[in-house]
Amino acid sequence: MPTSRNFFTKKQQSDIVYAIKQAELNTSGEIRVHLENTCKGDPISRAGEVFRKLNMHQTEQRNGILFYLAVSSKDFAVVGDEGIHAKVGAGFWDSVKDKALQQFKQQQFAEGLEEAILECGRQLKKYFPIQKNDVNELNDEISFS
Repeated sequence: MPTSRNFFTKKQQSDIVYAIKQAELNTSGEIRVHLENTCKGDPISRAGEVFRKLNMHQTEQRNGILFYLAVSSKDFAVVGDEGIHAKVGAGFWDSVKDKALQQFKQQQFAEGLEEAILECGRQLKKYFPIQKNDVNELNDEISFS
């Protein structure tokens, strides 16, 4: 049975990180992906805990987005900080999640994440365009617990 650390191949992990970097090219927004084995409780609540643990709530414009996946319990959530949430609204998160889930149903987990990440990048670019003095506030690598 796959664990969070070996759920994606090294190539898939690299492709997901590349999608994050591409999505962040034209925005001050920050995107992270976090994997763990199981989710105890509600996936959105757990994603919120991970969001805070990764200090994603400390970005200057409060425009971070977390993709949370618990591989064994098959839980998935997408959460955004208050800055981006105020711009896109609740329906956006559902549509991004659904976009990924369509691919997940076909066992295309990496591709589903990449597509959803790039969609988030387009929204972040619209509301939080890159600034001249922008710095990458958060690590782009996949995190695990």
